[in-house]
Amino acid sequence: MNYAFTIIVPVYNEEENLLRVETELAQYTTIATMATTILLVNDGSKDNSLAMIKAICARQPHFQYLSFAVNCGLSAAIKAGFDAAKTTWVGYIDSDLQTDPQDFNKLLEHTKDHHLITGVRADRKDDLIKNMSSKIANGIRRAFTDDGMDDTGCPLKVIRTDYAQRIPMFNGLHRFLPAMILLQKGSVIQIPVKHFPRMAGTAKFGVWNRLLGPLMDCFAYLWMKKKYINYQIKEQG
Repeated sequence: MNYAFTIIVPVYNEEENLLRVETELAQYTTIATMATTILLVNDGSKDNSLAMIKAICARQPHFQYLSFAVNCGLSAAIKAGFDAAKTTWVGYIDSDLQTDPQDFNKLLEHTKDHHLITGVRADRKDDLIKNMSSKIANGIRRAFTDDGMDDTGCPLKVIRTDYAQRIPMFNGLHRFLPAMILLQKGSVIQIPVKHFPRMAGTAKFGVWNRLLGPLMDCFAYLWMKKKYINYQIKEQG
């Protein structure tokens, strides 16, 4: 099948969520506005996630997987998905499914005019500490990057694959995807999407990950922005 859209699903110790991931994403492939394949990226899970992923891919024709030898982190899982994608567009959703896969269709409506379309959680269902730390971290990031994005942590994004594959990823840079597309002179937009409480499993990020970690990453982004090489080939012979 000629797919146009790859959805990356990073997985780390999510055995309690994977059957729901299978059900909801398999259902999405039947209504997707682009022919869609699902890429599960096992980030060195220590539970039964890998065995479940293999079983899911064996029975679902639109599913495939990658598996790391050891845990490498969310940014590495996303980067591996970008590099493996063969489609024109690539998307990303968390395996906790606090966002709705069906909202991908809302984002895909804007692919004619933009290179990255990101969801923004209009009515977040997280606890007070998580919400406040995320708001502060987003404010710090905007001050450093001037990317105009309200919620880069929203785990629902669509990106032109060639732009995504040019992003020099390192740990933590998944928070700067819109800024990295802007460095490539691409166009970005944010679209409100639904948000739900976590149904099962354990959150992988604490206050350090959401607040102090992103502050340190901002300095890495500023260094990269200063050194970033951006070129376009006009002719070739």
